[in-house]
Amino acid sequence: MSMALAAGTKLDGYEIFSLLGEGGMGEVYRARDPVLKRDVAIKVLPSFVSQDPDRMRRFQQEAQAAAALNHPNILAVYQLGNFEGTTYLVSELLEGDTLRQELTHGALPARKAIDYGVQIAHGLAAAHHKGIVHRDLKPENIFITRDARAKILDFGLAKLMLPEDGDTVTAKNQTTPGQVMGTAGYMAPEQVRGETVDHRADIFAFGAILYELVTRQRAFKKPTSAETMTAILHEDPPAILPTPEGLSPGLLRIVQRCLEKKPERRFQSASDLAFALEALSDFTRSTPAAVEQAAAGRAAASRGTWKWVGAAVFFAALAAGAIAWLRMPPAVPVLESVTQLTDDGEPKTGQLVSDGSRVYFNEGPNGSWKIAQVSTTGGRTSLLDTRVPSPWVAGIAPDNSSLLVSAGGYEDGLYPLWLVPVPAGEPRRLGTIAGSDEAFFPDGRILFVSYRDLYAAEKDGSNPRLLASMDGYIQDPSVSADGKNVTATLYTRGWASSKLVEIGADGAALRTILSSGKDGRPCCSTWTRDGKYLAYETEHRQGSDLWALPMQTGFFGRGKAPIRLTAGPLEYSSAGVSHDGNQIFAIGTKRRGELVHYDLQAQQFLPFLGGISAIDPTFSKDGKWVTYTSYPDHNLWRSHADGTERTQLTYPPLKVQGPAISPDGNKVAFTSAQYDIFVVGADGGAPQKIAEHSLGPNWSPDGNVLLFTSYYGYDRPAAERHQSYLQTFDLRTKELRVVPSSEGKGGGIWVGQDGLIAEGEVSTKLLYFDFKSQKWSELLSGNLVSWCASQDGKNLYFATGGAEPQAKRVRLSEGKVETITSLTGLRRVVDAIEGGTQIGVAPDGSIVFTRDIGTQEIYALNVKWP
Repeated sequence: MSMALAAGTKLDGYEIFSLLGEGGMGEVYRARDPVLKRDVAIKVLPSFVSQDPDRMRRFQQEAQAAAALNHPNILAVYQLGNFEGTTYLVSELLEGDTLRQELTHGALPARKAIDYGVQIAHGLAAAHHKGIVHRDLKPENIFITRDARAKILDFGLAKLMLPEDGDTVTAKNQTTPGQVMGTAGYMAPEQVRGETVDHRADIFAFGAILYELVTRQRAFKKPTSAETMTAILHEDPPAILPTPEGLSPGLLRIVQRCLEKKPERRFQSASDLAFALEALSDFTRSTPAAVEQAAAGRAAASRGTWKWVGAAVFFAALAAGAIAWLRMPPAVPVLESVTQLTDDGEPKTGQLVSDGSRVYFNEGPNGSWKIAQVSTTGGRTSLLDTRVPSPWVAGIAPDNSSLLVSAGGYEDGLYPLWLVPVPAGEPRRLGTIAGSDEAFFPDGRILFVSYRDLYAAEKDGSNPRLLASMDGYIQDPSVSADGKNVTATLYTRGWASSKLVEIGADGAALRTILSSGKDGRPCCSTWTRDGKYLAYETEHRQGSDLWALPMQTGFFGRGKAPIRLTAGPLEYSSAGVSHDGNQIFAIGTKRRGELVHYDLQAQQFLPFLGGISAIDPTFSKDGKWVTYTSYPDHNLWRSHADGTERTQLTYPPLKVQGPAISPDGNKVAFTSAQYDIFVVGADGGAPQKIAEHSLGPNWSPDGNVLLFTSYYGYDRPAAERHQSYLQTFDLRTKELRVVPSSEGKGGGIWVGQDGLIAEGEVSTKLLYFDFKSQKWSELLSGNLVSWCASQDGKNLYFATGGAEPQAKRVRLSEGKVETITSLTGLRRVVDAIEGGTQIGVAPDGSIVFTRDIGTQEIYALNVKWP
């Protein structure tokens, strides 16, 4: 049911009296039990929830968790039922206020705070004894009845643990899809870090509540939820000083012990906590009332003495308040909790879109993508059946009828656009248009990118027209809800720098709204449903985080600064906003790699160099030395080929990608995250800059010349800016030379002293350049995602994408292609800095990859907007 039930409505015999308000996943009503003649509370699920198996699983979990408990300090659940398709939960009717509402009247007297604390602790002890951890304890989830009894609510957010007494409650010892992880400000440090939690997380939350009861201040309260979670990890709350009115040292010690960062240093059971509070309560009640009487007398005298200054104080306070308001930071979005939606262990990437009940996204290795889907409340993922090859999800139609996808895309390029009906149907090609990034207008028209140009086309792909050309590569376009404005990421300096830009839907009034800075490179923006904010991602030294940027400023222009929403422990990316606007769907990543090589004799991938977490290993010509980049922190290392004598060559803040060791093993060339080429000695030292706006250095066989890809800058005509080309740098003469006819080509590698291989302007082709004849010729074509050459230059190794990715080898003298192995079962790392999967070759000729052993799942971030 999607509308409120009217008074007098009969629901399975229960007579509805009135709507009490929203409660968790449904509406809560006051009703009459006709059998037992008592008033009850009924929570009713909307039809779109009761018809969703995953949402129903969560609702049933709430009922089962609460029904397993029978305690005076826990809300009693009487019945779970279904009447004519409507699912409902019957519980005891409570009259009073939540603890949060009580706190609006000021800090509680110590005696009352202790009394509430004892009751809450007893309720927690009963739940923990049944193997149930609440995990979202906060003042909003504690109800104080009119007779001053504390009741714990909302065990639908609980995590069921295996009880020590062998109780039959279902055990779930790991984080599960759809499980709320906590609320900022009350989460224990282990919750913030995404670790498995037990009952001691509730004790930490209890400590934060008790702190708030006696101070009226939150123990951990910062301007944003990201800063709040950082404070939980690294800071102590402001100290509470003992007072004559009852804040005794004993109470403060209890609060401090509950808020210990390490679980083993807190109270180890809620029963022990209750006992400590009861002992303190007995002491407080036995204390004479003289202190309170003396305090009251002092207050009366004070009122008489200072009465004459009241008016002056009032007007001074009024003026100070006005000044404080102007200086006060504006209300900002707050990340309240995080929900894990998937748990399938598959790599994920690309844009996240939702039709209100499902989230659609890309899964699979680079170049072999599939479209996956999951309920917005979490659960099992399933694949969308489509015949479109390696489909890349770009958007969802305004009527939610179909997905906009590009076909066959795996790196920068232009790919045909298709409409894929959901939940099922036959895909349809959109005319002849092709793009690299796409989005929908609210009226169904198509917005698409062609490198540096932004186009609009009709709903069927016809009549494409140029909206704007920009000085950089355009990615991730997003259209505002009213269709009047478009935002996008603009990459400059060969992808080294980025900025968010806004342009009118007619192609006019281009402006920069956010540039790269100390917080990282901004990208991947998406509008909120009301058009007030952009949710976007920043890529920085520690990974990536999500932010919100106000697009409609408040009074006197207040509220223009970006607001950070996340700060770990996971890296969050690919933000997509839910239909109701209250959630941001994102990919949460914990990066970890394992270096492996393919053993031909064993015919399987085995750990290489001890299975270290590293990418891009390259070897000296004699095979004795290897350099690699540590993953995910991107420091440069050198060691013997057997992994001994490891030496770190670079340090933060410098980030390294694509290192290459010289044939003699004495020098290492690499690219920085800012796309500059450096050379450093194999024993360390200060790196020397060789070139700017460049990447991918590769040594000539004699070790005298470096080959790399460069990008034209702003000194070139507009049509040539940011175009790639190949250069060589002679380390003896310090001379830079452009490889003839190399405009639009990239990814060059030496194969022998007189030739090189590079990617053509069409990214599915590899070309060979002969230095003697100064001519280019086609070598290979296909769905190629990465390649490298053997040290002797006789063999080229490459990996393909598609439905059945493979590792192959080409003997260059013969042009013969050999298949080494299938890559279907190998999860390869797709690095955020390098932007693709890598392939290497060991001295024995075995291929080397980095296997992804991290986690990458979809999360729902529940945001409270101002």
